[in-house]
Amino acid sequence: MSMAKIKIENVVASTSLGGELDLQAIALALGGAEYEPEQFPGLIYRLKEPKTATLLFRSGKVVCTGAKSLEHVKIAIDTVAKQIEAAGITIKKNPEIEVQNIVASSDLGTEINLNAIAISLGLEKVEYEPEQFPGLVYRIDEPKVVVLLFGSGKLVCTGARKPSDVERAVERITQELKAAGLLR
Repeated sequence: MSMAKIKIENVVASTSLGGELDLQAIALALGGAEYEPEQFPGLIYRLKEPKTATLLFRSGKVVCTGAKSLEHVKIAIDTVAKQIEAAGITIKKNPEIEVQNIVASSDLGTEINLNAIAISLGLEKVEYEPEQFPGLVYRIDEPKVVVLLFGSGKLVCTGARKPSDVERAVERITQELKAAGLLR
């Protein structure tokens, strides 16, 4: 069976640059940073390449979002860290990066009947209320992810911690739908 092609849409990851960060000083050091503490406690720094937004908090916590791969997360955090250091602000070197969430999309390659799928997969795992949302929400325990299935056969997977989780989830759904005669 040919594996459905999976496209990573967003990787959200976090790390720590050590102790307290002086966000005011960092805002001055990073050209174009957004820091409006009245509105949001973190500093927001957007990179064009790779296209990401990095949020820095006073605690030293850093969250990077928008990356299309783990490699891009590493480059983004590294770029931000180097610019902060270049301004003479001391931070932790080579911080450990932890993936919080991967959002990915795929396509089963054929239209599917969401009503039939909702009935067949069992209501304890599935939410399908077409008046409210056109997709079927399917919660998988292993790997622990949520998959949104659409009538077009397109799907979105969220909650994964590594790309292989997405592959396993898509494989599992494909097998379950085939077993139920809902996918050719």
